[in-house]
This record gives sequence, C-alpha cells and structure tokens, in this order.
Amino acid sequence: MASNDLLKGMLKPIILKLLFEKGKMYGYEITQLVSEISAGEIELTFGALYPILHKLEQEGVVKTESIVINNRNRIYYSLTQTGKGKAKEKIAEFEEFVQTLKIFFKPNFGLKISGLQNFGGLQLARI
Repeated sequence: MASNDLLKGMLKPIILKLLFEKGKMYGYEITQLVSEISAGEIELTFGALYPILHKLEQEGVVKTESIVINNRNRIYYSLTQTGKGKAKEKIAEFEEFVQTLKIFFKPNFGLKISGLQNFGGLQLARI
C-alpha cells in the first residue's frame, strides 16, 4: 500500500482525473473506485477526500448537486466548465511529472556514461 507521504501531492490529480472521466460522482463512490483501480494500493479516506473536494469547490473547479436516494441525501461532485480545463491541465502536468520521476529509477538515471579522452571528463547522454 502506498504511504501517505507518497500520496499527498497525488490525490488532487487522481480526483480530477476520475471526475473528468466519470462525470458526476459521490464521495464513497470515489473512494471505492480509487481502491478498485489501484488494486487496493491506494486507500483514499474520507478525511483526505473531502478537504480536497471542498477546496476544489471553493476554487470553482468542482460543483455539487444534492440528490435524495432511498431517503438519504447524497452529494454528487462534478467538474465545472472551468474545472474541465483545469483538470486537463493538471492531468497533463501530472503525467509529465511521472515520466520525469521514472528517469530517477532507471540504472544510472537513464544516462549512458562514457569517458571523454580529450577532456578527461564524462559525457552523459540520455538513452
């Protein structure tokens, strides 16, 4: 299971991606889908989810809709028009960041190291 330290900066893009792909979702549904998609590796608690959703709502990225189902009030979250653009932006930014992180975990950071005889230094080239 992923540690809280690793997850802190990743939850917002994950939530934006889910809302972008699925449209309208309620909190429990979001937590369950995160667990399902990650095969249980990411456990999104309500204590982590709702502050992010409320902040996104205050920023005008997310809107809420209250629907009564089986005599229970269920609050659905969806992206605003502005939120859809912001979600695309954040998803692309996050994907680029993940690709950059992958470089650090390749042998020699994905660099081919060869000596330069003329300068006595190293020449580094991305492989």
